[in-house]
Amino acid sequence: MRSLMLSRSSLEELNIRMADIIEAVERGFRLKGEGKVSMPAKIGIHPRKDCFIHAMPCYIGGEVDASGIKWVAGYPSNQEKGLPYISGIMCLNESDTGLVKAIMDASWITAYRTGAASAVCAKYLGDPDSKVIAVIGLGVQGRMNLMALMEVFKEVRQVRVYDVFPSQIERYIKDMSSLFKHCQFIACDSPKEAVEDADVVVTCTPIVECPKRYIRAEFLKEDVLAIAVDYDSSFCAPVMAEADVFVCDDTGQYLWTQEQGVYFQDGYPTKDKIYADMGELCAGLKTPVRKGRRGAVLMGIASHDVMTAQLAYEKALDKGIGQWIEI
Repeated sequence: MRSLMLSRSSLEELNIRMADIIEAVERGFRLKGEGKVSMPAKIGIHPRKDCFIHAMPCYIGGEVDASGIKWVAGYPSNQEKGLPYISGIMCLNESDTGLVKAIMDASWITAYRTGAASAVCAKYLGDPDSKVIAVIGLGVQGRMNLMALMEVFKEVRQVRVYDVFPSQIERYIKDMSSLFKHCQFIACDSPKEAVEDADVVVTCTPIVECPKRYIRAEFLKEDVLAIAVDYDSSFCAPVMAEADVFVCDDTGQYLWTQEQGVYFQDGYPTKDKIYADMGELCAGLKTPVRKGRRGAVLMGIASHDVMTAQLAYEKALDKGIGQWIEI
């Protein structure tokens, strides 16, 4: 049996637009809201402190009819070793037979689909006139999230950034300011300085078991969209628990994770405080909210991976990119 192998360089060669990935992720959210997705909460192992290896299976029905699983690792300690924080393998299966039709690099998939999910959230909860974005944590996700959010917020004129490593700030501003020349990039000395004037705040720091949570509710404007890409590592619990609305990408996964007793503890929203998940918003089951403090926890769900991988697979077949292997 032959399967298509797509390395990171092959995926990059496809030149898939962020806008197309945002569209695919939104479609996955919609189908989930319509009850056409089978997606258990991701399970994982933790071989080292603050490290995880997760299994993320998903079937997306409806007009997509795609199946797959991502086996992904997150090791914050890798950064000191010059190794990637996120690594893994994405596998697509034929829904009719279960046979493996494609294997591809998961780090590229994860990077793009995570930023795209924040953009979908911003589409439903953001103020279209937002002019200031704050990015906390300036690694891969700090970059991808800004790229994705810029697809939604066309009026942004200032980007305020913070990272615990000053060298990261310098590299980030050099690289991202060349992409968004119409924006002023401001290096901030603290998270408070970065977020206090922002219309949109996105946190992209490493996910850890014992977070410091250094962004307090009183630092934020009254009207703000606060997106956590890093679980509960950055925002203090009242930012989310006392928000005018609180959403997550998938209610089942959020509550299951909370029940395990590691993440979303010490005051983070419980079931009764969840306004909606993104599937409900994208399917039109809940009304978008664009004023007040809107808090969002986007843990990353397997539908994003399958939708993005399926898009890459189709593009690869069309362009003749990738290597066929016997398995």
